[in-house]
Amino acid sequence: MFLHLGADTVIPLKQIISITDMKAVRSGINEEFIKTMTEENLITDVSEGNAKSFVVTDRIVYLSAISATTLKKRAQFLNDSDEN
Repeated sequence: MFLHLGADTVIPLKQIISITDMKAVRSGINEEFIKTMTEENLITDVSEGNAKSFVVTDRIVYLSAISATTLKKRAQFLNDSDEN
């Protein structure tokens, strides 16, 4: 199954490590993580400059304009429907 992150971007659910609210970037560890990923060119911004969440995968970090809560609900719904 795949998760739609916005801006015609979809990623496989099995690649997702975490979905986090951008408000959490204010905490030291998340701020440092985003800074390091940016320096390593491992961030893809699909939010058109309006990031509300970031999605960590096994390959890259995506910035999404869709809230972390909504993305988590979508991922859970897809996971649940896949089990049936």
